[in-house]
This record gives sequence, structure tokens and C-alpha cells, in this order.
Amino acid sequence: MVAPKGRKHLAADALFGLIRSSFANIVEERGGEGEIPLTDALMSAFAMFLLKSPSLLAFDKQRVEGNLGTTYGLERVPCDTHMRERLDPVSPESLQPSFQCVFRHLQRGKMLEALVLLDDHYLSALDGTGYFSSPTIHCASCLQKVHRNDAITYYHHVGRGADPSGQARSDSADARTHYHTGWHGQK
Repeated sequence: MVAPKGRKHLAADALFGLIRSSFANIVEERGGEGEIPLTDALMSAFAMFLLKSPSLLAFDKQRVEGNLGTTYGLERVPCDTHMRERLDPVSPESLQPSFQCVFRHLQRGKMLEALVLLDDHYLSALDGTGYFSSPTIHCASCLQKVHRNDAITYYHHVGRGADPSGQARSDSADARTHYHTGWHGQK
């Protein structure tokens, strides 16, 4: 995203700073400060997704080789194991205010106008992934795929939709319902 001339507060550096200051307000639930501050661990995870690293290990290589500290304002970048340890206890709900803050900032700066479609609604991002699959292990909530040879594969999928304000929704039960009945309840 390129900030219009004269609007440095909408440039990537300024937005990263806004996210960092918002992350600094997140209270650790497990108590105590780790070796690497939670803010740095959260910013590292943000950088990993922004850089589209395919795995924590790939990001770890970028961490060693790159200048993540300069770009993302990181004092220390955790290795993959330490990042997991620091971020696992963080509640996803505690991240919501950070992204809502950026959304409001971009909205006030009129940077999201290109995403407004019919009846002044924003374009929404959707994503989904499979996180379990087995030909033998299953539960009552599993989806089932019957193959041509009548073999059954049991699986779980999750779908996620988010509007630009960061109001994400995720529910594997919804994904299961929509897979079997379609979006309008048709079989």
C-alpha cells in the first residue's frame, strides 16, 4: 500500500508503528516477561505473514539473514521454537483491537475507498483450509468424502471471512454445514 503524497501517517512505517504500539498494550496471560518481549514476538509473527513465509523454519532463515529489526522495529526476533512458546498463550481476541485501530486509521485517511462496493459495503476477504484428514480416524463432526471406489475420507475444514475492520469469523461447524447444504440450505 502506497501512501498518497503528504500523508506519511499512512505509509507502511507509520502503520507498522501503530500496530507495534497497539501490540504493546496486550497483557500476557501467563504472567512474567520472557527473554524476548511479547511485542517483538507478535511483530515477528506479523512480519512472517506479511512476508508470506511458508513456514516458521523459512521465516527463521529470513530472521538470520535479513533486516527484520529495521523494517518492523524489532529489538530481538525469536527463533521458531521460542515464537511458538511466546504466542501460544496469546488469545486471538486480544489482537482484535490492534487491527481495528489500523482499520480506523486507514478509513479516516480514505485509503479503503477502493474497497467499497455495492451499497457502501466493503469487499471481504475469505479463506479456508483443511486441518485434519484420515481414512480411518473420525468423529461425529467430521466431513466425509466418498471416493469413486466407495472409500471414505474423514476431514475437517475451517473457513474464515474478514471484513477490512478485522471482524473475522471462523467456525468449522459453519464450514461443515455450508459444505453439506450449500450457502442457502440447498442439498
